[in-house]
Amino acid sequence: MVKLNKIYTRTGDGGSAGLVDGSRVSKSSLRMAAIGEVDEANAAIGVVIAALGGGEAGYRLLQVQNELFDLGADVATPCEVEGALRIVASQVARLEIEIDEMNRALEPLTSFILPGGSPAVAALHLARTVVRRAERAAVALHEAEPLNPQLLAYLNRLSDHLFVTARSVAATQGGDVLWQPGATRS
Repeated sequence: MVKLNKIYTRTGDGGSAGLVDGSRVSKSSLRMAAIGEVDEANAAIGVVIAALGGGEAGYRLLQVQNELFDLGADVATPCEVEGALRIVASQVARLEIEIDEMNRALEPLTSFILPGGSPAVAALHLARTVVRRAERAAVALHEAEPLNPQLLAYLNRLSDHLFVTARSVAATQGGDVLWQPGATRS
């Protein structure tokens, strides 16, 4: 269990941050960029949960928020550290199952979707793009230092999950807002 008695430590005042294994890295490092992007993704999902006001989608996304803390710990722990908290294949598989369940109830796509329609749907699309940015940051880190492949798969699947969740919520609120190519051309 994590216990935080003091919020500030002053250990990062010089521009470094501590990792799970006790080592320190620059706050401008690829690892810290990835950790920050995952943190932002988690906050964006929190905005979605607040906009949804509960329900099945909110419950699923609360599970995702907890898993993103696991994923952040995974990123913050160099791969060679044994016994670390890591994202596992079953977490990725659960996202896939949920995507398939939600997608079965949806009409097939006939156009690209504009990110809007309601505050909750717009927030879902924004969270999806933030997760994509976190994925890009994790891939950049992985190219420099190996990461757990399951965390990369999780981020990739999570953006799909958020897209299908947005479609599922939109279906209860009048449907997707579809792109109309060239609609404003004269």
